[in-house]
Amino acid sequence: MAEKKGFRAKVQRFGSYLSGMIMPNIGAFIAWGIITAFFIPDGFTPNETLNGLVSPMITYLLPLLIGFTGGRMIYDLRGGVVGATATMGVIVGAGIPMFLGAMVMGPLSGYIMKKFDEVFKDKVKSGFEMLYNNFSSGIIGALLAIIAALGIGPVVEALNNGLAAGVEAIVNAGLLPLASIIIEPAKVLFLNNAINHGILSPIGIEQATEAGKSILFLLEANPGPGLGILLAFTFFGKGASKASAPGAALIQFVGGIHEIYFPYILMKPALLLAAIAGGMSGVFTLSLFDAGLRAAASPGSIIAVYAMATPDSYLGVTLGVIVAAAVSFLIAALILRTSKSEENLAEATGQMEAMKGKKSSVAGTLNAGETAEVDALDKTPVETEKDAAEVDKVIFACDAGMGSSAMGASLLKNKFKKADIDIYVNNHAINEIPDDADIVITHKDLTDRAKAKIPTAEHISVENFLNSPKYDELVERLKN
Repeated sequence: MAEKKGFRAKVQRFGSYLSGMIMPNIGAFIAWGIITAFFIPDGFTPNETLNGLVSPMITYLLPLLIGFTGGRMIYDLRGGVVGATATMGVIVGAGIPMFLGAMVMGPLSGYIMKKFDEVFKDKVKSGFEMLYNNFSSGIIGALLAIIAALGIGPVVEALNNGLAAGVEAIVNAGLLPLASIIIEPAKVLFLNNAINHGILSPIGIEQATEAGKSILFLLEANPGPGLGILLAFTFFGKGASKASAPGAALIQFVGGIHEIYFPYILMKPALLLAAIAGGMSGVFTLSLFDAGLRAAASPGSIIAVYAMATPDSYLGVTLGVIVAAAVSFLIAALILRTSKSEENLAEATGQMEAMKGKKSSVAGTLNAGETAEVDALDKTPVETEKDAAEVDKVIFACDAGMGSSAMGASLLKNKFKKADIDIYVNNHAINEIPDDADIVITHKDLTDRAKAKIPTAEHISVENFLNSPKYDELVERLKN
């Protein structure tokens, strides 16, 4: 059991790194998708000049951004610069968009630069620091770019082509719906990032470059299966699960935060059958209508899905979502109507967060009626408290700096506004916490990492990003 948990944690951490390279750059992918949608010859408003942006963005800009982000995650800006430089090598050494190559070279280059500095930086004579910094990163970047162009690029291209051929064979054989047997349970176990960002997105982008769209972007992002399960709880659930399901459905379907329905499945594991069946039927419908997206829909909101869909895919996408929701609803409703076991949403939410390794950004919505229990757990002590006069910036931090931390920051901003407290509040990825942060708020499982990143700040650990009593305590302290 411990070995299985350790393996899952390693896969989750690997997926977190992949997600950390892709998620901050989703805006650039969406920008490429919008430009492609409007200005290619078959677009809404064809324009030969602006169509010239499409190929350079997919070939150079997006892989370089990923390589830079991957290097920066390992060794800040210095690692990012070397990561982007080395990524240029795999771009030149391959004949396809090098997203997988960027995911390899970015972190690898940052790691090599970091280790090189650990050996030589302290030995540099005073006054020669700038010379060392510029030439060491330049030389290492040049060497890695050459190695990548001559050796790594062709290898990654061959790997990418092999994966693409495998996916194409599965699609041609009509077996793509079977992918839901892996994807839907992987989502609930938080193992989907490794699959989604490591395999599906890179191949999907390549397919979109050639065909203008890819169904692979919809395998994980389709909000239909989760919506059907939450609607089943809305009509046939009991107690807290029934009361919270309508709000959860809105957050999942429109907000795109799919993890909000995971505790409902963990509460009744048989509902995995509903999620898998919904996913399979949705993928089958999408395949039937040859539907696809231009780029990744992130978050998996119906709004993002339609924004990235090609005009000839609107019908297929709509039916794919509806069919997936209907199938998962019917199966989940049958399971709920015939099940006699008690529903404990709070316990299931805790189980979900234990697997995730951190607090869920949406747990507060699910446990709205049980905040007393959560509050009782949320007693991690703060080592040092700063006076109000010392606090100018409060930062929320989570793995990607988007979901959990964004919702927590929004909540605290509102509390500050009501209390007439004029203090800057924002959210960041844990690897990008600004050096001038005065207070850093993280889930307790991430606090040690945050302290290592910025030991000079006051660190507040919370069990629940949306229900923590520490927010009110902080408001009172800063107000008084």
